[in-house]
Amino acid sequence: MRQPSVNRARVAATSVGLVLALGAAACGPKDNDAKGSGGDSTPHKGGTLTVLDATTGSTENFDPARLYTSGGGNVPSLVFRTLTTRNRESGAAGAKVVPDLATDTGRPNKDATVWTYTLKKGLKYEDGTAITSADIKYGIERSFAPELSGGAPYLRDWLVGAADYQGPYKDKKGLSAIETPDAQTIVFHLNKPEGEFPYLATQTQFTPVPKSKDTGTKYAEHPVSSGPYKVVTNENNGEHIVLDRNKYWSTATDAERKAYPDKVDVKSGLDSSVINQRLSASQGADATSVTVDTNLGPAELAKVTGDKELASRVGTGHFGYTNYIAFNPTVKPFDNVKVRQAISYAIDRSSVINAAGGSALAEAATTYLPNQKSFGYEPYDLFPAGKTGNPAKAKELLAQAGYKNGLTITLTHSNAKNFETSPEIATAIQDALKKAGITVKLQGLEDNDYSDKIHNVKTEPGFFLAHWGADWPSGGPFLAPIFDGRQIVKDGANFNTGLLNDKSVNAEIDAINKLTDLDAAAKRWGALDKKIGEQALTVPLFHPVYKRLVGKDIRNVVISDWTGVLDISQVAVK
Repeated sequence: MRQPSVNRARVAATSVGLVLALGAAACGPKDNDAKGSGGDSTPHKGGTLTVLDATTGSTENFDPARLYTSGGGNVPSLVFRTLTTRNRESGAAGAKVVPDLATDTGRPNKDATVWTYTLKKGLKYEDGTAITSADIKYGIERSFAPELSGGAPYLRDWLVGAADYQGPYKDKKGLSAIETPDAQTIVFHLNKPEGEFPYLATQTQFTPVPKSKDTGTKYAEHPVSSGPYKVVTNENNGEHIVLDRNKYWSTATDAERKAYPDKVDVKSGLDSSVINQRLSASQGADATSVTVDTNLGPAELAKVTGDKELASRVGTGHFGYTNYIAFNPTVKPFDNVKVRQAISYAIDRSSVINAAGGSALAEAATTYLPNQKSFGYEPYDLFPAGKTGNPAKAKELLAQAGYKNGLTITLTHSNAKNFETSPEIATAIQDALKKAGITVKLQGLEDNDYSDKIHNVKTEPGFFLAHWGADWPSGGPFLAPIFDGRQIVKDGANFNTGLLNDKSVNAEIDAINKLTDLDAAAKRWGALDKKIGEQALTVPLFHPVYKRLVGKDIRNVVISDWTGVLDISQVAVK
């Protein structure tokens, strides 16, 4: 999943744009409450919350069919409710999936190929009409229409008979894999066991859409709200969106969203440095402003750290996201596992982290899975390089591989200034490998060219920088797209960078997918991560840390292990 919400992009599996609310851990403000300059810190209803963003990632194509979110997204989840949603709590508790429109997280049959949901009573749209199971079925079906593409691709793969479905505008019969026996019940029939279906049901494609109000590609201008706010303004395709209260939304049916402000004013396309300056100064409306996509950079963070008042307004989050070196083992000399191992030993993670902005903005990674419980994180370091690399061990392995005099290789990276796949990271790797007798030539490409090159099996280089973020906090959407051999795409966007097609790995992925006990599944994802890691197809480098300012009058800051950024459904402005 790509993540514009942090200005760090990764192409989604469908090569389309998405909205993602990042992922994870603690909060900067004490007790999750940015108390600002004093006064009553208790959250109250009322006022206007302003959202200042650098991209239109969370608001562009503001149609539930077209959005690609995690846990329902941030701004989208104020308007669109789904069958399930993320738990709106700080830390690890926030990585759990909970009911939203449904009474529970779903009832699977014995092998998790059929999932049944019952809707809560009293659910209403912004016009007061009742939300029905048929509306959810229709909302999902319209997400298959080519003109409404952009959402998560899973439903096309998971639902029986959905692979070639073209949406209700062309095929009015609909999807027989989704049944609605009555207005409160919806049943999904899947091609294979999927124990993580409750996570998928948080995606905005599960938003109810009344067929009579569907305006096709124009629906984004005024989508019908099922959440606490409705769209009253949508200018320039999400550049400026204003939300007012939906009077028919009720806390009796929604325990997750607090909806404290009376109005939410979202302004996108702003310069990131200007956003941080405005939040820092907190003058006028900026005092009740937040950002969901703009980090503090190294220089800005140094300034903020030296100011006690500003430091108290910084929220810290960790998303399920890994930056790594990828190898293509069909390209020499990376077909030799000892060469891949040598590079793993030679990496100086301290210099890489410095290039990524320092330890406040990046944490060293030796596992592919992020270091969070929900992913099944199992700590391991198969090629211990210490903090600054182990060039002696690297040289030993190179000699065993037939390169006792060293070798010359090319590292492909992006020229984008993203502190991830950019020249700074590439140069740090170049310097570290030089100590092991490896000469690294750098091939910097413009971001689009870089993405096209590394995601095409025919052009994928042997040695390049990559990254991956989870569609939900589990090992499944993290490991399967990268290491399941059946997901290798030969004529499209491919993400299995190591071109791994290991029958035992594929079989274990299938076995874990059958589990509906997500804690048990997590442990097995962790074990599988270590098993794959032994093949040295990647070199995990670091997990990013997100540092974001809030305005001085913001209250009730909640940052979960699912999103990693402030949850605006919890924010109060007075």
